Amino acid sequence: MAKTALDISKDQWRVYHPGAAMQRRRALTAHQTQARWEQAQHLARAAAQRLREEFGARRVVLFGSAVRQSSFTLWSDVDLAAWGVLPEGFYAAVAAVTSLSTEIAVDLVDPEHCPAALQTVIEREGIEL
Repeated sequence: MAKTALDISKDQWRVYHPGAAMQRRRALTAHQTQARWEQAQHLARAAAQRLREEFGARRVVLFGSAVRQSSFTLWSDVDLAAWGVLPEGFYAAVAAVTSLSTEIAVDLVDPEHCPAALQTVIEREGIEL
């Protein structure tokens, strides 16, 4: 059973350092985030290659939190925009890229049919793969 602050003895309080525990947790989280970001970059490149080779995409752009490591978190996904995928093959393309990873979600958008605000974000902040 977990202890509360009232259950801790004076000797235990003397050695308790909440700042050290928070630093250890931050370091672990930073390491995990770094590893996940690298995995997301690999996943994005693999998805772009698959979209070009199997679905005729002529351009694939990574956008969203996976563009910059500083904005990527343990809960981030991979957002891709693909030009040139035929409408009748779009859902097959979605299935193909989402099946590449069970750990990181992949969202695929058709930039020619998405809201203008999203098109602007993709063009301004995206990275061509």
